[in-house]
Amino acid sequence: MHYSFDIERGNFTDAGHASASVKRTLKQLDVAPASIKRIVVALYEAEINAVAHAYGGKIDVEIDPEKIVMVVADEGPGIPNVDLAMTEGWSTASQKVREMGFGAGMGLPNIKKNTDELKIDTRIGVGTTLTMTVYLNS
Repeated sequence: MHYSFDIERGNFTDAGHASASVKRTLKQLDVAPASIKRIVVALYEAEINAVAHAYGGKIDVEIDPEKIVMVVADEGPGIPNVDLAMTEGWSTASQKVREMGFGAGMGLPNIKKNTDELKIDTRIGVGTTLTMTVYLNS
């Protein structure tokens, strides 16, 4: 199964739509609740990051019996220092984003904790692509 979703810059109203849709599908497929939780946390965090920091993008989710692969590709500023961005509490979120309750600097660390594999491809001034894999038998 393949799902695609568009990400609109700054649209926090629709943020979370992709993760909610994937969650419904995984429940229908009788995926273990613990796996669903990991997948939804990782996808939601990536979706929020793209809404908060990028100029738009796309989410592609591939579901097969052994694993879920989620690719979140944005057009944006890129991540200047991935190691620093992986530090809990470090954030480049704007004051406006923080006032909405986002931007606590937990996005990438939470994604890392909830995936079996995380690949970050980023180019300054071009954008960032996260490829996240969760194995269903782990």
